[in-house]
Amino acid sequence: MATKPSKNLETFDNPNPERDYEIHIESDEFTCLCPVTGQPDFATIRVAYVPDQRCVELKSFKLYLWSYRDQGAFHEAVVNQILDDLVAALSPRQMSIEGEFKVRGGIETSVIARYPDDIEDEGCCGHDH
Repeated sequence: MATKPSKNLETFDNPNPERDYEIHIESDEFTCLCPVTGQPDFATIRVAYVPDQRCVELKSFKLYLWSYRDQGAFHEAVVNQILDDLVAALSPRQMSIEGEFKVRGGIETSVIARYPDDIEDEGCCGHDH
């Protein structure tokens, strides 16, 4: 059976919940549709988080990202939705999501959303992206 896109984010127990450490995930194969034109938008999605009790399982995250391929979404909305879904699944100590969307019509867009909202501007976990 072929692997199919899914909104189901699977998690596993953090092997070191007593320690603050960072997990960085990057995918340069993200695609969604422009809700105005229906044309595909391509992006690199970067996740940085400090886990608490749970970590995201990477294959499920890949299938989750695939689930946006046929979905119309503004860049700002999709980045915030990814953050909301990961925070709901993981309850991390900190998290940031960056969507770096490829140039279309001479404009490149980068959207960064953070949890909690009061994380400093240098990004999640004190590192520039």
